[in-house]
Amino acid sequence: MASGVFDDALLKHLWSTDELRAIFSDANRVQKWYDFEAALALEQAELGIIPRAAAQEIAARAKVANVDIEAIAAEIRRIKHPLVPALKAVEQLCKDGRGEYIHFGPTTQDVLDTGTMMQMREAHAIYLRDVKAIGRALYRLAETHKATPMAGRSHGVQALPITFGHKVAIWLSEMGRNHQRLRDLEPRVFVGGMVGAVGTQASYGPQAPELERRLMKRLGLGVADINWQPARDRFAEYVCVLAILGQTLGKIANEIVNLEHTEIAEVFEPFSEGKVGSSTMPHKRNPSSCEAAVGVSRALRYNAAFMLECMVIEHERDGSAWRGEWKALPESCLMAGGLLATMKYVLSGLVVDAERMRRNLDLLGGFLLSERVMFALSDKVGKQTAHELVYEASMHGIERGIRFEQALMQDPRVAAALSPDALRAALDPATYVGLAPQIVDKVLAETSGWLD
Repeated sequence: MASGVFDDALLKHLWSTDELRAIFSDANRVQKWYDFEAALALEQAELGIIPRAAAQEIAARAKVANVDIEAIAAEIRRIKHPLVPALKAVEQLCKDGRGEYIHFGPTTQDVLDTGTMMQMREAHAIYLRDVKAIGRALYRLAETHKATPMAGRSHGVQALPITFGHKVAIWLSEMGRNHQRLRDLEPRVFVGGMVGAVGTQASYGPQAPELERRLMKRLGLGVADINWQPARDRFAEYVCVLAILGQTLGKIANEIVNLEHTEIAEVFEPFSEGKVGSSTMPHKRNPSSCEAAVGVSRALRYNAAFMLECMVIEHERDGSAWRGEWKALPESCLMAGGLLATMKYVLSGLVVDAERMRRNLDLLGGFLLSERVMFALSDKVGKQTAHELVYEASMHGIERGIRFEQALMQDPRVAAALSPDALRAALDPATYVGLAPQIVDKVLAETSGWLD
């Protein structure tokens, strides 16, 4: 029986991907511990701290394929320590007592924190790849529809015309900032830990700084300025950035759900052969992928709050906060990967109904253009007077169920100021999208660099 959505055979595709599950699997986690231990031993041998033969033996044996994960897990449960059984498993494989030199100096958190950073770095490469793929999909949509008119809505109701490309360009710009956030945090977040029990590096001896530099270079991580066992802001920052990314994707998904409502019906997530919307209503084509994305984005948001809780540490190390990270951090990384995969699929195949967008612009019978008419009248009667005239005509027309043009022309003051031809021209929504196409072009030009 599955213990949760991440390993539930029926639901896990909604919450993560095979790629991310492999990165945060037991096997890869233990392998990252072994990568730390092997790299440490090899560099210690280079500095003459341990015998070279011992280092080579440890590096050769420190492979997860050589050990029994279930046996290690059983021993962890027995002795109540998260790392020692994994170390002993390698030690026992080493010949001639050379395994005695494994874990020569570090504390458990050195290994586990650095291993987690290496897992995150693997996931990070996938996020960057998928953020770019989503950016390219949004770029194509914005470019294609930069002049496609649609109703802009505020407070849930129609306000003024925009273009669909303008809406998408806002999403694209936001994704660009998310990409920048991910890149900006790399040198700050992706550092390892090699500080010993309380952060003083006492167990590593006088060569500690050089050993740390060599170790982190071998592992592909940066060197921290000081012990970060009691400073969990790096992990918290990373999950918070993932949460911001998740809310961007959740917002886009939620907007697609709204625009897919039958009464609006302007865009649709991809529909695949055999997709079923309802067990009882055969006609349904539900926005199920986008709904799933909205749900996952909410869970990711609350995990960020939990990671902030884990920043409160007592003294030099605090196992209660550390253990909270063990839950929230991998979950967040899994959900971020699932969200990106889902929205990459949705946006790459998004169906846009430009004709329906144009028809929806006429739903209000012309009242959508009240601002434009007001400014057209302002030249003749003044802005405040024009506002009053248009307001009166609008309320009159809406209450009586007549079109805006008719309501306006029934007011002799408006009829005297605007000819029927001038009024009809002002009431064409397709010609009142402002600078939307030019704004889209500007965003596209600024975006192309990070999509390469």
